[in-house]
Amino acid sequence: MLPSQFAFSSALLLALTGLTLHRQHLLSALLCLEAIMLSLFVGLSLWALQFNTPMFSAAPLLALAFSACEAGAGLALLVATARMHGSDLLQNLSLLQC
Repeated sequence: MLPSQFAFSSALLLALTGLTLHRQHLLSALLCLEAIMLSLFVGLSLWALQFNTPMFSAAPLLALAFSACEAGAGLALLVATARMHGSDLLQNLSLLQC
């Protein structure tokens, strides 16, 4: 396994582990989701460099655009949650409340 592939896979596994184990605050969950998206961006970039064709070069940019949209929506959700409930604790949130 190449060092770049090892770095990509370890970053993805650490982000997934962080998402599954540290779900107490909404901010930590959003940071783990952002780390997953960034590691997928690195993986897609490595994949495009490995095949060296222009057909695969748009996929990392598309993933980066989705990552930016996800970060903006997550920040808006975090601000709305903090205003409505007073904190970002996930255990205090209820799906039945508006």
